[in-house]
Amino acid sequence: MEEHERIEREVRRHLDRVVEWRRAIHRHPELSRCEERTAELVAGVLEGLGLEVRRGVGGHGVLGLLRGTGGGADMGPTVGLRADMDALPMQEETGLPCASEVPGVMHACGHDTHTAMLLGTACVLAGMRDALPGNVKFIFQPAEELNPVGGAPGMIADGALEDPRVDGLFGLHVWPAYETGRVVLRSGPQMGASDRVYLTVKGRAAHGSAPDQGVDAIMIAGQVLCGLQSVVSRSVSPLDAAVVTIGTIKGGWRYNVIPDRVEMEGTVRTLREEVQAAMPDLIERAAEGIARSLRGSCEVRYVKGYPPLVNDPEMFDLAAEAVREAMGAEHLVVAERPELGAEDFAFFARERPSAFAWLGCRPAGVGPEETGVLHSTRFRPDEGCFPFGMRFLASCAVAFLGRR
Repeated sequence: MEEHERIEREVRRHLDRVVEWRRAIHRHPELSRCEERTAELVAGVLEGLGLEVRRGVGGHGVLGLLRGTGGGADMGPTVGLRADMDALPMQEETGLPCASEVPGVMHACGHDTHTAMLLGTACVLAGMRDALPGNVKFIFQPAEELNPVGGAPGMIADGALEDPRVDGLFGLHVWPAYETGRVVLRSGPQMGASDRVYLTVKGRAAHGSAPDQGVDAIMIAGQVLCGLQSVVSRSVSPLDAAVVTIGTIKGGWRYNVIPDRVEMEGTVRTLREEVQAAMPDLIERAAEGIARSLRGSCEVRYVKGYPPLVNDPEMFDLAAEAVREAMGAEHLVVAERPELGAEDFAFFARERPSAFAWLGCRPAGVGPEETGVLHSTRFRPDEGCFPFGMRFLASCAVAFLGRR
């Protein structure tokens, strides 16, 4: 209990700074691979806390290492805490006093809040390093929105999980579907894999009045579009989740001309890596077979993206217990089912045992239309969620380092 009381005191002590940092980052959002200003702010705060700081990790990533001085700290484990920093190419419409000052760019997914909360958590844990029997590595990641590449693989390749070796990780994402103060966890798959698929249907052009003299690429594309849904309904187990969504279709020049080419682009979402691995062949066989049967052809390019985000069962248990002890059982929500939205924390979770939480950020009594959804030009998470996020991350770190 003493550790949770210390965490609470430190959270209250630094909360105003966290709000200021979030608003400053929100005013100056930066797109993926352009996070120079945000990274410099982060590095400056971490250095001011006396942490060992490494810049330029996997792009504009920043690492901050806090070495605990508690009993046996030199031989203790290292826990990683991660936040993402990049914004989205969207024009903000929130009307907030701290609204984006960069035309066409805004923090519509809450990465500004993640960065600020993790900075606050660094302040909290730096103030109680004498109670930490191990190390805390703060991982500030660029390019989370850069699907299908992501920023996590670059940081991993650049040694973010080594020297010292990270033994386990925690992360969070603000989630407007839940009320402020709720911490939502799930053992096993929590978020989906996200892949891209590009299809090019080829036919033969003809006049619209003489379809027999051509091969209608638009008609073939329509059949391919419908046929792709049978991949999910007839080639994937009904006990597994999978979604194939075609988001763009481009083809044709004029109302009375049968085009010879149609291009489509879509996303494929799955929850198990085995299903993710099977989807390229299933889609290619279905699309090519349908097009061939209609005298055309279909080229398929499948780009694998983020893997499913899977919470380790033991890390889930540890995180859930940390929430109960630090905030009370009423703040813990165990999700009944995962979401197919993607998150490149999944790359970290594939390397080390991890737990990732959704943090409620919608004030009680406020409807979703007032808060806005993720990736909305009107998304405005409640700053009241910040102390809960800091308590969650700090408590998980303390629990992980103190486990026997």
